[in-house]
Amino acid sequence: MELKPGDVVTLKSVGHPLTVVEVNEDNVACLWMGGEGDLFRETLPLAVLELAEAEDSEDEAEDETDEDEVEDEAEDDEDEDEDEPKKKKRA
Repeated sequence: MELKPGDVVTLKSVGHPLTVVEVNEDNVACLWMGGEGDLFRETLPLAVLELAEAEDSEDEAEDETDEDEVEDEAEDDEDEDEDEPKKKKRA
């Protein structure tokens, strides 16, 4: 696996994302943000890392949100229809 600075990786044993800073032969220097906002840097053997799966882009995430909103609105409309008396359909 070839890594370059800026790649996002995870430890094979734990899925916390790490950012590659530097690659030297079989060692990779990585940065990550701790739970309290602390910045950590550690050099790890290449053998313990794997490339992280790409997350959805911001545009795709917005599209999914829009679809969810439309579904929620449709459900709200159905709920309102249940509260109103049924109207007879004319032929």
